[in-house]
Amino acid sequence: MKFEEYLRGKKIDPDKFKAGEQEQYVKLKRIFDQVHPNSFTQQKLFLINKIRRTYQLKEKLEVKKPDAAKVMRPKIKPLKPKTS
Repeated sequence: MKFEEYLRGKKIDPDKFKAGEQEQYVKLKRIFDQVHPNSFTQQKLFLINKIRRTYQLKEKLEVKKPDAAKVMRPKIKPLKPKTS
């Protein structure tokens, strides 16, 4: 996994981050290249959250509405009266 892909996965715009804080970007990239992504996340979690707020990735989310014909509806069975 590349550092840019990792940043996108964490909803950080890598281009804006690199342009805004190049020294910090290079430091984090160097560490990322040496450790596993999960380990990097554990080590830099608070820093990642701060960066995410500053350089938020703007993506258009596509909301898919379910097809009315394919929507599952519960089947309700009528209650049978008890016989004594």
